Amino acid sequence: MPNSLPELPEQPDMALDQAQRRKVLEGIAEKLSEYVFPAAAETMQHDIHQRLNAGGYTDIVSAAQLAQTLTAQIQELSQDRNLRVFFSAEPLPQLDAKSDPTPEELTLQQHRSSLRNFDFNRVERLRGNVGYLELYGFEAPAFAGETAIAAMNFLAHTSALIIDLRHNGGGSPGMVTLLCSYLFPAHPPIHLNDLYWRRDDRTQQWWTSPFVPGKRYLDKPVYVLISQTTFSAAEEFAYNLKHLKRAALVGETTRGGANPGAGYRINDHFWIFIPTGRAINPITGGNWEGVGVIPDVKVPAELALKTAHLMALKTLIENNTEVGLGRELEESLQAVEVELADLRKELISKLGGRQ
Repeated sequence: MPNSLPELPEQPDMALDQAQRRKVLEGIAEKLSEYVFPAAAETMQHDIHQRLNAGGYTDIVSAAQLAQTLTAQIQELSQDRNLRVFFSAEPLPQLDAKSDPTPEELTLQQHRSSLRNFDFNRVERLRGNVGYLELYGFEAPAFAGETAIAAMNFLAHTSALIIDLRHNGGGSPGMVTLLCSYLFPAHPPIHLNDLYWRRDDRTQQWWTSPFVPGKRYLDKPVYVLISQTTFSAAEEFAYNLKHLKRAALVGETTRGGANPGAGYRINDHFWIFIPTGRAINPITGGNWEGVGVIPDVKVPAELALKTAHLMALKTLIENNTEVGLGRELEESLQAVEVELADLRKELISKLGGRQ
């Protein structure tokens, strides 16, 4: 989803006096009015004011502790893991959540993203002509579109595809749509997801594109790897394909963040991420908020890749019509079976014999 939560490095703490603490608390309560669910917002605001007036925060003199305490408090009341309060030791820039970035800021952001290859971490051909795409995030197509197209064109002639989202923290719904478009025919367009925005009382629809550069990946098995780290837009991608019956999900249940939003500055050192919208799947009428996306095949995340590779090879063997390809597939299957067995033993050993 848009504006997924960042992972911030450890940083020095800062002491707070009573006046500073009160201003942060009042600022947090005020910004919660932007939350997508008004009733929940009022509950959280009332709780903060009630605790504040009763002296409930007086023992907190650490800025980092206040951010952690408030995060736990509002998440407990809302059951929304996207709601988070952040502390920054470095002064925060004067940013408005509703303002667009300047051309200079976009250029800098794109350059920084390019140094990560726009989160396209690995693209390769595995044994048995099985394609593999590892994504660490979903960058906007305006930045990462060419890289995405190059990756899908590289994978076009593989016989099955594994998309690895085990370490993917989310990002742009536009990139979700672009990659999904490669997996479905041009016509008719497929309704993937809706995003409802409370402030404008507006629903934004996302459909597959009638045109993609290069060859579509059709009529071939697709497997998506997920884990407890998979979050936000990565969850949407998996959820879309699961309910459209286009892919088998392998791994662990995801984190459960379906409500997109934005960051709001409180003062020089505090900001809050507030979900201002919610995802609505056109098939289920709901989303994965709080419960995560459940895999079709549940295995530890460490075993997901070999498990999916084995599944792909078995499917290819069952459906093989290519003369002379059967032996290669059987040899690949045997090799991956051994690798999976060894990996399983290694994992059990690490867990002290507990499966």
